[in-house]
Amino acid sequence: MSLATVILCGGSGSRLWPLSREAYPKQFLNLTCGQSLLEETIARVSQLGGAGKISVVSNEEHRFLVAQSLEVRKDLDRLPIILEPVGRNTAPAISVAAMQAIENDPDSILLVLPADHVIGKSDVFVEAVDKAKAAASEGKLVTFGIVPDSPHTGYGYIKANIAGSDSAPVEEFVEKPDQATAQTYLDSGKYYWNSGMFMFRADRYLQELKKFRADIYEACEKAYAGRQADLDFMRVDKAAFEACPDDSIDYAVMEKTQDAVVIPLDAGWSDVGSWSTLWEIQEKDGSGNVKVGDVITEDVEGSYIHSEGRLIAAIGLKNHVIVETDDVVMVADKDRVQDVKKLVAQVKAQDREEYRFHKRVHRPWGTYEGIARSERFQVKRITVKPGGRLSLQKHHHRAEHWVIVSGTAKVTRGEEEMILTEDQSTYIPLGVVHRLENPGVIPVELIEVQTGSYLGEDDIVRFDDTYGRA
Repeated sequence: MSLATVILCGGSGSRLWPLSREAYPKQFLNLTCGQSLLEETIARVSQLGGAGKISVVSNEEHRFLVAQSLEVRKDLDRLPIILEPVGRNTAPAISVAAMQAIENDPDSILLVLPADHVIGKSDVFVEAVDKAKAAASEGKLVTFGIVPDSPHTGYGYIKANIAGSDSAPVEEFVEKPDQATAQTYLDSGKYYWNSGMFMFRADRYLQELKKFRADIYEACEKAYAGRQADLDFMRVDKAAFEACPDDSIDYAVMEKTQDAVVIPLDAGWSDVGSWSTLWEIQEKDGSGNVKVGDVITEDVEGSYIHSEGRLIAAIGLKNHVIVETDDVVMVADKDRVQDVKKLVAQVKAQDREEYRFHKRVHRPWGTYEGIARSERFQVKRITVKPGGRLSLQKHHHRAEHWVIVSGTAKVTRGEEEMILTEDQSTYIPLGVVHRLENPGVIPVELIEVQTGSYLGEDDIVRFDDTYGRA
């Protein structure tokens, strides 16, 4: 039986706002080391002996971010990235991945991993995966239970009587408890945090799904049957997948099957699910503070303070979280960080851009960042990576002025083509078809000044696009 690893990459990470945003959520952020959480997960998979095929389930908007993260690991044998047209929770996502794995190898064993977790002890994780393979080969549906080190109220729990063995049948899944209940779980030694990581034969998972949630199985089967290839991606049928019920693997399968087993994992795990958990896993100063970026404190204890640019100076605080970005400053009591998503809901309800985008917006060709904006003009800093090219496009309501700051740009303007280098510029009149490319080996940086009656990102007509965007 061959191993197929499935990385679930569809989360929004709203509780880590304002660093994590809808268009660039936490799995793509460098929060604990020099790599993003997704890149850490991919590197962890590469440490497995015979890691087999690797597949990622992502939403449409993040597809190029996922592709870029995978591109650096040439050693991994990749299946096409599965694109979900809409989010339908983990049970459907894993179902489509299982169908893809079976098509590649009918005897596939799936290792299912979220993209946004931290595991401090990779060697212990590898050992646990090896143990899980044996149970999965026998038809068991394995969940990895995290050995708890505190009465945490932010996780669901799994009850199992391990009693010194490698695994044990699941006795019960329980929801997030209150503090007193969590303490009884910890004291009993029979409860484990629900990690959201699984291993099972792909065919066994589908058998159990069909048994307990035939509606999900049938919708996913139809969605997979209507799949289409697109570059490095696989698009499932949109209408069929949209019709699929929304449910987690826990509710749909794991809580109902008689073949669920737990393998304990004590490997420095964290789901990095909130600012308090990020504070827990990072190095602290003598006052128990985690300070990231330009931070000065006086009489501050037990706090997480993160600056993306500006100096944060704090006095007389205890147990607080302060996070600064270019466009947001968020302050919270560390015991209330689970409620950050309520702030995000307010920002979204007011139709503000800050819930969705950072000031620096990532595109498959590079990035752009707003510098200044008024009623009839906007200034952006644009970076085009080597080999990157924007779509061939025009605008109905704005003209653009481009000034090259560094690198070499190839510009299409109507019937003209030109090469521009540092300190050179061009003007794109309203309605003229144009394109910007980087034919060089270093990034192109330029300043774009837009002028016109409407400056929204939806004022674009694409005639050709390397990345398959509409």
